[in-house]
Amino acid sequence: MKRFLMWGVAALFVASEAFAAGGTVSGKVAFEGTAPGRKKLDMNADPVCASKHTQAALSEAVMVNGNGTLKYVFVYVKKGLEGKKFPAPATPVVLDQNGCMYSPHVMGAQVGQALKILNSDGTLHNIHPKPKVNQEKNWAMPKFMKEKVTTEITVKPEVMIPVRCDVHPWMQSYIGVVEHPFFAVTGEAGTFELKGLPAGKYTVEAWHEVCGSQMQEVTVAEGGTASVDFSFKLPAK
Repeated sequence: MKRFLMWGVAALFVASEAFAAGGTVSGKVAFEGTAPGRKKLDMNADPVCASKHTQAALSEAVMVNGNGTLKYVFVYVKKGLEGKKFPAPATPVVLDQNGCMYSPHVMGAQVGQALKILNSDGTLHNIHPKPKVNQEKNWAMPKFMKEKVTTEITVKPEVMIPVRCDVHPWMQSYIGVVEHPFFAVTGEAGTFELKGLPAGKYTVEAWHEVCGSQMQEVTVAEGGTASVDFSFKLPAK
């Protein structure tokens, strides 16, 4: 017990030291070319799903923002933090099932962090993550089951874990599990920010489910800022 407490204090010290004097890496993810049309999702097989949408539900696989940037890109530090310890947050990350779609479509979590899964729909869902490193699971969530909390798929780092619903095959999302808190997902502006990084040289990776992944090297000074941008296009057919 004493050894465990000493490790916990040391880990907290390393993490707090990094955030206190850390630097920031920020940037944006551009999209090259003409934005593709988004596929219409046919939800008629389940009237509950269809009834929750006043307009046609559309795929979130490739979402180009109005400013020419790309949404739902997972950006994280891939290399450069080896040997440093960062305790998992006590607060879980949340994956909702609402309108028979996963929300958010792309998300991140730390190793050991709990995943809270919500069922905001009055219908049967199942959550079927299909990792290659962590253990595959398949949880049923009947309409009366509104919440499930688990750490079973955040045991080891893995980028990315696809999540499917076997009941509603159009439902899909992705979870990136890393050993540290330095990750982000691009949103409506296509930007990202990684705060609190210790001084050093890092490899930053940007991942997109259709456009693939890219890596760039960046050096961060103590308390300094650095910028790194990515640009993706659709793969050749």
